[in-house]
Amino acid sequence: MTAATELMGDRRLSLCGDFADDARALTDHVRQAPTDSARQAREAFLAAHIEALYGRLTDGHSRFLRLEELADSAGDLIEGLTPGRAELAREAGLPLAEQTGLAIDQMLFLAHVLNHAASGEHLCQAMRLPLAESRERLPAFIASGKLVLDAASLERVGKACYLTLCRPEALNAEDELSLADVEIAVDLALLDPHSEVVVLRGAAIASAKYAGRRVFCSGINLTQLREGRIPPVWYLQRELGVLHKIYRGLAQPLVAPEAFEETREKPWIAQVDGFAIGGGCQYLLVMDSVVAAADAYLTLPARKEGIIPGAANLRLPRFVGDRLARQLVLSEQRVDCDSAQGRLLCDLVVPPQEVPSAVATLVEQLTASGVVSFAANRRAFRLAQEPLDLFRRYMALYAREQAYCHFSPALIANLRKHWR
Repeated sequence: MTAATELMGDRRLSLCGDFADDARALTDHVRQAPTDSARQAREAFLAAHIEALYGRLTDGHSRFLRLEELADSAGDLIEGLTPGRAELAREAGLPLAEQTGLAIDQMLFLAHVLNHAASGEHLCQAMRLPLAESRERLPAFIASGKLVLDAASLERVGKACYLTLCRPEALNAEDELSLADVEIAVDLALLDPHSEVVVLRGAAIASAKYAGRRVFCSGINLTQLREGRIPPVWYLQRELGVLHKIYRGLAQPLVAPEAFEETREKPWIAQVDGFAIGGGCQYLLVMDSVVAAADAYLTLPARKEGIIPGAANLRLPRFVGDRLARQLVLSEQRVDCDSAQGRLLCDLVVPPQEVPSAVATLVEQLTASGVVSFAANRRAFRLAQEPLDLFRRYMALYAREQAYCHFSPALIANLRKHWR
């Protein structure tokens, strides 16, 4: 093949087109090059060889690797391509303001995987498979109908599973612990053979302002973000794992064309008490029904936080139109559930004390005559509105942009200014 070259600052990395030769050249280059030059060299290599690289990492798409395992394996195969586990662990022990941005290279690798159609689709499939821990816990949940974890709980009541976000000390904010626990609960709710509907809600809060009241979710835990305890890959784990499982269902190991894929999915109802902020609001965009208290409100404070609000930029315009979507994301506009704008995102708005009974009534309505056609209609809407290929390409851009946002001076300044 014709040699291709990329200018790397004051040095040049030559790519001959042979995978092994180019891998050796990349390793030699990144050992000596400054950060920016090394990053550009990695991107040049990935642009040329991502298909072959992903094939080697997954044994020709026969193995399913989740995000971190995939990135780790890439670094093991080609030294210097992605940061190692020990390097990332050392970095994670520092406050965000003191981190060097090492994890950007991990995210750029994942962005290239997602940007390649076959590899990205296979990775999306891997992230929608039930976790091994979920399968281990399934028999006990089927027998008892109850699961209690540190940051989430799941209880079967009649034909519904109630999944509760349980971080009351942080207004049910999201972090690494909550993400892991919620994904297990999502898996079990979808795998449970004795339930037909899933309700997502927040736990009651004990603090004075909200004492005894449920609140839905206050979004990402900004204290932990500031302390450097939420890595950039967390954003992708959330979108490709928890939210994608809710929206597109659990996958099967066989990768099939989207229109013929067999999924394990159920109707989802969100019970919005108090507020749905940031990531909490993002949850509403993958729900089939939203029941909200009349005094509840929604916000997407992405500009103040300095990050991209997940897949909200992709999904929100379908609900509220482009203009209001931009106002919500870029201008931090608050939307009261009991308003004309709020009803674009909420199906039913009732007095706060009536929310539990309204949810129970909706569950009864959905399950009274079975939900056989519900999944079929969900798939039809999904294929028309957000085909997997569109989601995959959005996630490729999201991985890249969110990585740079995460380590930007603007985000660190915003955390210092707004989140003391």
